[in-house]
Amino acid sequence: MSRFKPFTARLTALSWPHLALGPLFALAAATICLSGPAVAQAVSNGAAPSQIVAFGDSLSAGYGVGPGESFPEQLQAALVAKGYPATVVNAGVSGDTTTGGLARLDWSVPDGASLVIVELGANDALRGVLPEITERNLDAILERLQQREIPVLLAGMIAPPNMGPDYAAAFNPIYARLAERYDVPLYPFFLDGVAGTADLNQADAMHPNAKGVAMVVEKILPAVTAALDAAAAAPAD
Repeated sequence: MSRFKPFTARLTALSWPHLALGPLFALAAATICLSGPAVAQAVSNGAAPSQIVAFGDSLSAGYGVGPGESFPEQLQAALVAKGYPATVVNAGVSGDTTTGGLARLDWSVPDGASLVIVELGANDALRGVLPEITERNLDAILERLQQREIPVLLAGMIAPPNMGPDYAAAFNPIYARLAERYDVPLYPFFLDGVAGTADLNQADAMHPNAKGVAMVVEKILPAVTAALDAAAAAPAD
């Protein structure tokens, strides 16, 4: 059976100002260390911790939020709370496009990763990158990860309304098409339930605040745990 199953069908309307997703600076991919009694207990019980890579732009990098409030950190805490011992590697780079992501893929994602959450494309849409370029880059990213036998959860994005209906019609279907092509699970819209909600976003109305990140984590968590379970159940070659 295909693993291509969107985890939410509702795509929230998105209003993007004419701003880039964070300053164009690179954040070094850093592993968030396992900590806390729940992880220690799980490891002592013989459960090998999963290594998840949040591979994306400023939405993954934690732009504008404090220590412990980024997407990788909050996701790790949520996974541990549900009994999934895990480290979540922050491989987000603020301002990154799919072109930048493809260029750094090989050194950003280590061999043996349990799961990669591919969260890229928002900056492509904000900058008006041709959708065919975005799709070509994401296609290459998924192909390389598949060749390396690394499981993927594809996190989708939708074009901002100011780009117009023609651009949206070309951009928005990219993620579902690629998820089906590569038979990977799809979370259709990374900012579902957060985009356009003032109290969940920072002053730029684009980046989630700590509360908004918590909402992102709450909504994507079932998709992440399902992907981890599917990867664990997959027969070894």
